[in-house]
Amino acid sequence: MTAIRLYPPLFEEGKNVEFLRSGRTLSAAQSPRDNSVVVFATNAVDLQALKSLKEKYSNSQDVYTASVDKIPSSERRLFVTNTSVIFASLQDIKNNHREQEPHLGRSEQVSSVLIKHALDYVKLVMESWAQASKPVNRTQPLQYDANHYRTLYTCLSLFVVLYLPEAGFDDAPVGEELMEWLNTHFIEPSTEEGDHLSSQDKPWEDESFWPYLTRSVLRGFSKAPVFLLGTLSHHPSEHLQSVAQHLTPLLSSHPRIVQYSTERDFVVALRRWKEKVKTLRLELDRVPEDAREDDFENWWKPFSNIVGILEGRPEVIQNICFDLNADWKEVCAAWSIFVNHRLRRQDLPEVVNQILESMPPDPTDLEDMIHVALFRGETMEALSYAAKLDVWLAAHWVDFMEALDLLNTRGNDDSDISVRDQYILSYADYLHSDQALWRITVAYMCSCGPMGKERADQVLLRVPISFNRNAADSGDVNAAASSGEVPGTLRAVIEICHEYGRESVRRMVCTIAARNFLQHKEYGLAVSYATSAENWAWLGRIVDAVLAEYIKHGPEIFARSVAAVAPSLQELRAHPGADGVFTHRLMFAVRYAEFHQRRLSGDLQEAALDLLAMFNEDLAPKSWWGVLLCDAVDLIRNDNLMLYPSSGAVELLKRLEEVHLRASQGSGDDYLSVLEVTMKGSSEAEALQRLKSARLSLAKYYAKCTMVAGGREISGSRVGIIAV
Repeated sequence: MTAIRLYPPLFEEGKNVEFLRSGRTLSAAQSPRDNSVVVFATNAVDLQALKSLKEKYSNSQDVYTASVDKIPSSERRLFVTNTSVIFASLQDIKNNHREQEPHLGRSEQVSSVLIKHALDYVKLVMESWAQASKPVNRTQPLQYDANHYRTLYTCLSLFVVLYLPEAGFDDAPVGEELMEWLNTHFIEPSTEEGDHLSSQDKPWEDESFWPYLTRSVLRGFSKAPVFLLGTLSHHPSEHLQSVAQHLTPLLSSHPRIVQYSTERDFVVALRRWKEKVKTLRLELDRVPEDAREDDFENWWKPFSNIVGILEGRPEVIQNICFDLNADWKEVCAAWSIFVNHRLRRQDLPEVVNQILESMPPDPTDLEDMIHVALFRGETMEALSYAAKLDVWLAAHWVDFMEALDLLNTRGNDDSDISVRDQYILSYADYLHSDQALWRITVAYMCSCGPMGKERADQVLLRVPISFNRNAADSGDVNAAASSGEVPGTLRAVIEICHEYGRESVRRMVCTIAARNFLQHKEYGLAVSYATSAENWAWLGRIVDAVLAEYIKHGPEIFARSVAAVAPSLQELRAHPGADGVFTHRLMFAVRYAEFHQRRLSGDLQEAALDLLAMFNEDLAPKSWWGVLLCDAVDLIRNDNLMLYPSSGAVELLKRLEEVHLRASQGSGDDYLSVLEVTMKGSSEAEALQRLKSARLSLAKYYAKCTMVAGGREISGSRVGIIAV
């Protein structure tokens, strides 16, 4: 990493000198758990020297987090996203079968599934290679070039050949598959060379004739060699014409195991074919020494090498590969076709080690070292090299290796984490460098046992979610309360929590959402998410905030705010774990809002009965009694209306008396705190004075009730209003 850009900036551009003069410097620390670093300002001098400096700065300093990994570019992001789908599918299948068969690789059904998914990876890598190879103008260079994806392609394909054979073929000869892999990924000889030779009348005069012919035979091809051998019928040497004529049918009829239904039939055919090769060798050896050259070169030696390949002579094959600048892979593939046609996968390490003694791999070439490790069966070493090449390759390989029992059970001696989880978590850390890939990051982490799930929890808790609303910033204090919009990212995070069973994280996320919705006055959503989180303390704060709307903005806005939370009341009542205290408080807010709605609409009789019901049902918190009693008196200011029955008037007077009594005992704040706020910060004495006026009005009302009824109880019927 050459540079880290801090946001917000630690100091303005060009102010680095002033920063240093302030006695500070920049420090960083690597996380012991993942690929993240923290960057922060720290003192560059001791405290005494710091006090003497003129430059001052705030004691509050930001701590920045960053990743040492490069953020995936657009084409890389597409690649990791597409391959993550295959990974997720494979995890589902493995989890479904693990209970029935702990050793997944031993199940034919699971084995076929592993092969399919591995081939899906191969296909995607091949497509990425083809896409990266296109000669198109790009605004930015590719983060991973075509050669990188070609390397992934060769490594993945080789892994499938060596470790994921089709069911029933795990103990079959591997030569044909190895040769096909070699010819697919390391094409030799080139098509251009063949076209060049076939266009000539006397191709044997070209210096590339014998090398091309020899390598074509070494690679197991027959059509091109047969064609070129046919041109030798015009060669001036009759001896060469003769041996070429006998070699042609041998190449065309070379028995290959894929042509036979049983290995026994193949062995019988191969034995007969070998007898014909011996006959050709005898004929070739009878060519006189002075007839083994033409006007251009010695034709006998390269022809003898070709026959030596068919005879399966190891020293001849190795010498040919030296001369052709081929490497150990070509020797190994030819060995399995011509030297030991029964070579099994489990026999490869011994043969490879023998070949590598004279043809060592290139230690600076990661691709070559990965191939060597795979041929040798050294899966742990292959993973180590793969991680250096691309952490993606190591992570997806190790998933297969674990299923096939190709790994050590544990990783480092000092760690309880498995080898599989180590590599996959390392890849997940790489993905985490791009916040847009948080879903995929969580999926990989959650496949890694308890430790991985703990790290996934931290990712989920830190997913950026924007709760900003244009309406909330418009100045309308209640605009957000009716927006009802839930950020898509929030929904996605909660869905992921459900999918992977991260219940504690889901509740924390819901609590965070409730807090943010509360800040934006989206009270309905705030209540819903607080309930989902089962965070009753936060539910209480939200209800208090809704009630505060009445205190700050009056009954109209309060009623609209409550309308947003009212639908949640039924859900809250049905919730088995709901705290009764906060449910009770929300019920009061809803009933009090209904009271004001009826009052504002002119339905005073119903409003009065609602207010009495709140007292009779003990819904009203004591801190609101003062406000409700004043509301009760305001309803009867009009002398022409009789809204309360005499028993109701008595109930209100009793509540007033209790408030005065408690206030005289020093508990006035418990009953008058809200009233004092609604009176613009009045004192307790002023609040009591207002209630005295209310008591006088209620006393007069009660007297009127008695006079109108002639001493009889006035029924609090909802049928109508008693007019005087």
